[in-house]
Amino acid sequence: MSKIKLLIIDDDENILNQMKWALKDHYEVFLAGDRRKGMDLFRRELPRLVTLDLGLPPHPRQATEGLLALSEMLEMNSSAKILVVSGNSDQKNALEAIEQGAYDFFTKPIELDAIQHTLRRANHLFQLEEENLRLKKQPIAGSGMIGSSRAMEDLHKTINKISNNSFPVLITGESGTGKELVAHAIHRKSERATLPFVAINCGAIPENLMESELFGHEKGAFTGAHAQKKGRIEFAEGGTLFLDEIGELPLNLQVKLLRFLQEKTLERLGGHKTLEIDVRVLAATNRDLKQGISEGRFREDLFYRLSVVSIVSPPLREREGDPILLARAFIQRFCEETGKRKKSLTQEALKAITSYDWPGNVRELENKIKRAVVMAEGPSLTLEDLELSTLGALAPLPRLKDAKDQLERDLIQNALNRTGGNITHAATALGISRQSFHDILSKHKIDRPS
Repeated sequence: MSKIKLLIIDDDENILNQMKWALKDHYEVFLAGDRRKGMDLFRRELPRLVTLDLGLPPHPRQATEGLLALSEMLEMNSSAKILVVSGNSDQKNALEAIEQGAYDFFTKPIELDAIQHTLRRANHLFQLEEENLRLKKQPIAGSGMIGSSRAMEDLHKTINKISNNSFPVLITGESGTGKELVAHAIHRKSERATLPFVAINCGAIPENLMESELFGHEKGAFTGAHAQKKGRIEFAEGGTLFLDEIGELPLNLQVKLLRFLQEKTLERLGGHKTLEIDVRVLAATNRDLKQGISEGRFREDLFYRLSVVSIVSPPLREREGDPILLARAFIQRFCEETGKRKKSLTQEALKAITSYDWPGNVRELENKIKRAVVMAEGPSLTLEDLELSTLGALAPLPRLKDAKDQLERDLIQNALNRTGGNITHAATALGISRQSFHDILSKHKIDRPS
């Protein structure tokens, strides 16, 4: 995992070296002794964290260069967290810097413990703001949470009921239904909303690295462990840990996760210190975990510990009316991203979107709309643009009477097959009289069994 970029701008070479030595284990540190070099590094490296001395050459006894650098950096990237450093006699300029958008300020001499703590807080805030911005760019608070169907109304009601509890939640559903977005919604509506939301895909990380990713490790715990590393559980302290594809978690780690859920404590790999961690655990899977239990791939005790509450993220085919709402939201989003004029959907495309089963769910719909927006030449998206014409999306619907007749024929024939042609038993199985059964046989010209 790459280190967080930190830019230190100060005209005191001793301070530059001291801070680099103290912070280099946790940050990728860049040093500058004046505003011009600092701005060059800021443009090239785009650091999320900066410490800025207000007194810079050629006027180190004034704050003009420092305040100008602050203004230029915030104009270039308003999300950057800039910690201002000033002398004791320069409180007025430090407060002015805060008013202009600086994150915090320190007076010299610098206390390294205090600045390290503030950098951690600033980085955490940057991550929260970045995540909120990412979610706003998705039409669900993203994609799958848009919808007015009954299934989505029920889902929102359940989320509202459980958000402010701390017990684990198991989110199930087909691939592409937006299970992680459900987890985000639970977190955002909870009392932990301002604290970290940390996600890990249990199926995407090799088994030999998964324990370290979850629980962290101490320096020297294994070959290549050159420094202590916190795990995802620790990074989620106070907030929410989301375990995606929980059904892929190896059995040996299922045991360790179960112990953490029971005791709320953990030990880093290679460590002996017990850490108490307060975190809410949400898990998701598209697998049948009960089948996994019967096959010995998933622990039954972990299943019941994770599924205190279970939520099903509904498939798109069960969300009547939502495919059109989502399609239009995706069109608006991708037209804005690509700089194209907003496109509409032809009547044939609307019918296709409504009648298609969407086996890939919201993810499939999103991908088809994205491709169509990029490739379409006209003002409207057609069947061909959506690549739905070859999928049987517009197969004609049967007449209701024909469908009922076919169902009746199938039921009668199935009942006869099951009872070996015994009309009395077949009629009883279907809950109708023997005479009614004979009438249906005649109606559909089904041969009576001898």
